Amino acid sequence: MTEFLDRIQNQLLSALPDVEFRRLAPQLDRVELHQGQVLYESGNTISYAYFPTTALVSTVYELEDGALTETAVVGKEGMVGIAVFMGGDSRLGRAVVLSGGHALRLRALALKDEFRRSDTLMHLLLRYTQALITQIAQTAACNRHHSLDQRLCRWLMLSLDRAHGDVVVMTQDVIANMLGVRREGVTAAAQRLQQHGLIRCARGRIAVLNRSGLEQRACECYAVVRNEYERLLPYTVATKEPGASKPRWIARPVPAAVFASERTTVAQPSSVLSGRFG
Repeated sequence: MTEFLDRIQNQLLSALPDVEFRRLAPQLDRVELHQGQVLYESGNTISYAYFPTTALVSTVYELEDGALTETAVVGKEGMVGIAVFMGGDSRLGRAVVLSGGHALRLRALALKDEFRRSDTLMHLLLRYTQALITQIAQTAACNRHHSLDQRLCRWLMLSLDRAHGDVVVMTQDVIANMLGVRREGVTAAAQRLQQHGLIRCARGRIAVLNRSGLEQRACECYAVVRNEYERLLPYTVATKEPGASKPRWIARPVPAAVFASERTTVAQPSSVLSGRFG
């Protein structure tokens, strides 16, 4: 039990007050996500929200000719399934697991109920949504105006911020799909970064050797997105004092919440992008 609690690494859930986290805890399932697994298909009703802990998830749009465009990458800092509390119940585009790992899964109905019940959770998720919108908008601008080398650096830095450690477990084919370019272009860009001693690529793994150097070669889009997440979602929690008109955000540690039971399941994919991941 203690070892499992130590693995709770999602920053949104860790920012909740203990009493609210305990209320949600019995309804959270720890699930294993696999690379290439599709969590949501475009237009389908969303049954679960996912709070990644060690997995990385990409939100993508697929055009009629099968071409993919990534709009955002989500990891330990956030959640997948904002349409649940935004009132849409379904989403355009897919949510695809980029890098396998674990997440905490919550039924959509349970999230809706808690969103209506808790001002703290509501403000936290709305602030996260604002940060996510910034990432989506900046990704669109980046894809239009910046070089492939800059876009690759931006993508690697965002992925590192949402993962654990300095290694991204991802093939160059997958990265090419996410950036909407040919694999040969990603290979050439990665080779240039290797020549400068910034990364090392081997067997579907990209080890970042120099994070500061990689950030310097990225376009301003990375800093814009990072700063917005830090502004809106620092390691804080909202507390509403008696008589206050709105919550006040203060720093706090991760809550020592207790799960009613440890449940680990494997989330079944609705479909897999065959030939695109692996």
